[in-house]
Amino acid sequence: MSIGAPPARGLLRVLTCGSVDDGKSTLIGRLLHDSQMIMDDTLAAVARDSRKHGTVGEEVDLALLVDGLEAERQQGITIDVAYRFFTTSRRSFIVADCPGHEQYTRNMATGASNSELAIILVDARKGLLTQTRRHAVICSLLGIRHVVLAVNKIDLVGFDQQVFDRIVGEFASFASSLGFQGLVPIPTSGRFGDNVTEFSGNTPWYRGTTLLRHLETATIDQETASGPFRFPVQWVNRPDQDFRGFSGTVAGGSIAVGEDVVVAASGILSQVVRILGPAGDQPSAGSGEAVTLCLADEVDVARGDVLAGAADRPTVADQFAAHLLWMDEEPMLPGRQYMIRLGHSWTTASVTAIKHRVDLADLGQQSATRLTMNEIGVCNLAMAQRLPFDAYAQNRLMGAFILVDRFSNRTAGCGMIAFPLRRATNVHQEHFLVDKPARAAALAQKPMVLWFTGLSGSGKSTVAKLVEQALHQAGRHTYSLDGDNLRHGLNRDLGFTDQDRVENIRRVGEVSRLFVDAGLMVLCSFISPFRAERQMVREMLGADEFIEVFMDTPIEECIRRDPKGLYARALRGEITNFTGVDSPYEAPEKPDLVLDGFASSPQDQASQVLALIERRLADPPAR
Repeated sequence: MSIGAPPARGLLRVLTCGSVDDGKSTLIGRLLHDSQMIMDDTLAAVARDSRKHGTVGEEVDLALLVDGLEAERQQGITIDVAYRFFTTSRRSFIVADCPGHEQYTRNMATGASNSELAIILVDARKGLLTQTRRHAVICSLLGIRHVVLAVNKIDLVGFDQQVFDRIVGEFASFASSLGFQGLVPIPTSGRFGDNVTEFSGNTPWYRGTTLLRHLETATIDQETASGPFRFPVQWVNRPDQDFRGFSGTVAGGSIAVGEDVVVAASGILSQVVRILGPAGDQPSAGSGEAVTLCLADEVDVARGDVLAGAADRPTVADQFAAHLLWMDEEPMLPGRQYMIRLGHSWTTASVTAIKHRVDLADLGQQSATRLTMNEIGVCNLAMAQRLPFDAYAQNRLMGAFILVDRFSNRTAGCGMIAFPLRRATNVHQEHFLVDKPARAAALAQKPMVLWFTGLSGSGKSTVAKLVEQALHQAGRHTYSLDGDNLRHGLNRDLGFTDQDRVENIRRVGEVSRLFVDAGLMVLCSFISPFRAERQMVREMLGADEFIEVFMDTPIEECIRRDPKGLYARALRGEITNFTGVDSPYEAPEKPDLVLDGFASSPQDQASQVLALIERRLADPPAR
């Protein structure tokens, strides 16, 4: 650094986002080119590629510096998040160039989660679009507080100041409630470099700063560095019997040898006696440092636990409110179970309520019963166990989570915790003197659930009745739960939307579990069209307590039988959301028993079920 030069400001993580074809890649390519951050051989390769994939005639297409995927170059769009590192005399940068297409919103959210400043591009010809607003909302939700509004392609509107002022005014009005601490509008042309690294003579009316100058001088608050100490344990380091340490990255605050810490979930106190970094022992560690902590006591700590400052602990709860960005093609349904990753911990979770959906036009609140792909909602969630967390606004690492589909393993949604829901804190699990084994022993039987699933008219109830009759005659204690019967009482408030079907089976599962706890053999006859809810019921019970019987009857045969006249009404449009007609049925992938509902008689099918029960009682499966 030369004498008199301004001091370096460290690393800045920058996000570029906006709608498709707003010129994000070209702008970043121009920034790299005009900052002389491109090697000669790289520029020569881009020049060659421009003749094959370029979109600017005979000129060098600088967007190709960022769009590295072959599919991106062929289509002229960004698909994945492209990261580029460069440095100037004042600062180092990591730039995440994010895709603009709506179907790649999840990629944009990934880039935003690690960024500190966002460059939101707007095509001067098109103005604010829905995707522009969506990206702005995601930036706000993911904690980005500093924004550059680059009104790009200003050359294509004749460098018109009125166009610039109009777009800036509309965005400022829209973003007024998003909590941005700094909003810097700049008229730019990524293709020709106007106001990117040097002031443009084409915009004499502009009195602001250049894009590069602003990036070099922007002051970004490091909130987590001064916050309370947070240390999510990623690995229990136990190379031999003489050493036990806890490895991870400091997610907030700092810690020094001799300071007290607490295991957040259990509340157990201890003291840090040693801190090991990449170079060995060190006296302290701060936010962002990867270290191993050794404690004075043999406390119970595992991967996923959080060590925190004893005087400022995180929340430990199993319910919270959050902003949720849905990323999956399958809609989010309240009550359905997903896997949640919070920090380094995994457990199951479900959305218990959608408070509202965010209207991207004006940030208003819309009522909703589900979230579809790329929609944002404010939701309440419940987890299967209590976990430590902070509000996302206080600590981005401690307040972020993802939801994963339990069957496809796709990332279904990402969320930002707003606050814990401290509900039913006076409700505890009560333990009785008489338990399930004692009740089962008194009845001299093995309690279980026989779950019959299939289309309406497949023969579920008929076979279930025959099986129960045979079990009763053999002295077994049984109870039958049937879909129609429960909808006259327990589930009379539910309709037949997907979300109501999810709640219907959740309630049936809870009742079935109680009957099994009472020692009974429970026969459940439900269409139960979704695999996720059938799996949820299975997981409520022991490995040898659930038998799934799939009545595999072709829909043509079910329609022919139509014992209740429902198919005829559904096909005439008198009944909506009817399974097999206008609502899907997800056949079991690995049922315990498949019955051909067309080729054999109900009596033969009942005999197959009874034979399976006897085999299960003789040789229960391992969990």
